[in-house]
Amino acid sequence: MKIAILKKTILKTACVSLLLPATLAFADDHSHDDPHDHGDNPVLTRVIIDQLEMRNADGANPMGLEAQAWIGKDLNKLWLKTDIERRDGETEEAEVQALYSRVIAPFWDIQTGVRYDAKPTPTRTWGVIGLQGLAPYWFDVDTALFVGESGRIAARFSAEYELLFTQRLILTPNVEINVYGQNDAETGTGSGLSDVKAGLRLRYEIRREFAPYAGINWNKNFGNTAEFVKRQGEAVSDTELVVGLRVWF
Repeated sequence: MKIAILKKTILKTACVSLLLPATLAFADDHSHDDPHDHGDNPVLTRVIIDQLEMRNADGANPMGLEAQAWIGKDLNKLWLKTDIERRDGETEEAEVQALYSRVIAPFWDIQTGVRYDAKPTPTRTWGVIGLQGLAPYWFDVDTALFVGESGRIAARFSAEYELLFTQRLILTPNVEINVYGQNDAETGTGSGLSDVKAGLRLRYEIRREFAPYAGINWNKNFGNTAEFVKRQGEAVSDTELVVGLRVWF
């Protein structure tokens, strides 16, 4: 009973941390609206499906989805991010983030909000504070610190780079690193460096908004996470060929 109450309290606090600054920021945007402004700072939206792909890993019909969407003005936006993996018709991993984003420098946003891990079970809820933007040499960087129930702490760093062979043919290497502050045997994550994911995808933009691609993924678990994976009889590293679509609108 106490655990359930604690989870609800943390979730409410995280939601307030997301909605309060976002509400104040959007109110501030409107309070400075110029009655003579004819749409110079409109409300904009975008949905980006970075990866919708099939993978040739063990098991039937492995699939992956990484997508994000935002709505807002130049300085303040609300973001949704999701990462889903399915295998044998079952969802193995599902993560959703709801974030308020504020520009703090050219090409850089600070983000705060909530992350919810629906899979694997039991579910986990985290508060989020992160930094997303464009680093020197045009690296897209997304890094975040997560704080969860029972003193759980985690961190993530991801980056990708676009190498243009032509205006339509683009090679994208990417890497993601996850670190956890303590063992969580129920979800199979261990303290320290947990996993590294790296990929290389070559896409052809039929239109800027629609691009099929093919590539390769490499995943490896480390430390205590690797030990949890071994106990389940699974491999600690995997290499997959992928084919998919990148779409935005």
